[in-house]
Amino acid sequence: MQQVFVGDIQGCADEFEGLLESLQMRFGVDFELWVVGDVVNRGPQSLRALSLLRDWVENRGAHYVLGNHEIALLRTAAGLRSLRRQDTFGDVLERPASDGWFDWLRSRPLVETGRLGRQPFAIVHAGVHPDWSLDELVARGRRIRDRLGGESRREAEQFLAADSREESSRADVERLTRCRSVAANGDWFEQPSVEGADPWHLQWARRGHGYGVVYGHWSLQGLHVAPGLRGLDTGCVHHGRGRDGALTAWLPDPTAETPFDAPDTNFLKIPARRAYPRP
Repeated sequence: MQQVFVGDIQGCADEFEGLLESLQMRFGVDFELWVVGDVVNRGPQSLRALSLLRDWVENRGAHYVLGNHEIALLRTAAGLRSLRRQDTFGDVLERPASDGWFDWLRSRPLVETGRLGRQPFAIVHAGVHPDWSLDELVARGRRIRDRLGGESRREAEQFLAADSREESSRADVERLTRCRSVAANGDWFEQPSVEGADPWHLQWARRGHGYGVVYGHWSLQGLHVAPGLRGLDTGCVHHGRGRDGALTAWLPDPTAETPFDAPDTNFLKIPARRAYPRP
């Protein structure tokens, strides 16, 4: 089966629907969807994008990890964060409680794993600690899911309210959904350029891990193709702000033993259909 990895959608529901239509024309139903998070916010149709994806998760076995904008949505819904001027997920917040968006979102993982050919991989939204093995990454993701997606909504809200400087799993949420650069001592930063720090994936690559990572979050970096790494945020929602944006999917060769090799041209890009003004 063809596996398809999709970059940040961010409320660009038209482009996401166009991508799904292109995939269905090409593969019928014989493909598996993996989405790197940030399905909501900044773009105009957060609820529609999330509804499309929810259908694929619940009825077609799609995989979806949370991004920083989903965490922001959950914190806003829990009253831990004010709705900000640049937020565009108000259409999700306005849905009746019976829709179950809060509980559905909090039950999503921050780490998913699989295998391409003979290569294991993980999908996260932003980045991982350079020293984490795949087993360590999976264990940390499992602890987060136990805290965030447990039976008690109240406990999930308490976890979202926890100080990341004092709660290790809460700190892992921040790293997995926001990290772009890492210092030699392991400290991480959301900013892409910090004195004394490198892009997280450069330090990760130096460790020679045996697994691949698919991620998003870094639209200014654009499509990133390197051995063991695929960064898929090509800034669809930022189209018209001095650059061309697109929604990008990676379609690794299902017959390849090592699909994470580079160079690689197995990508499908859906150009942004219009310029999206800043909220």
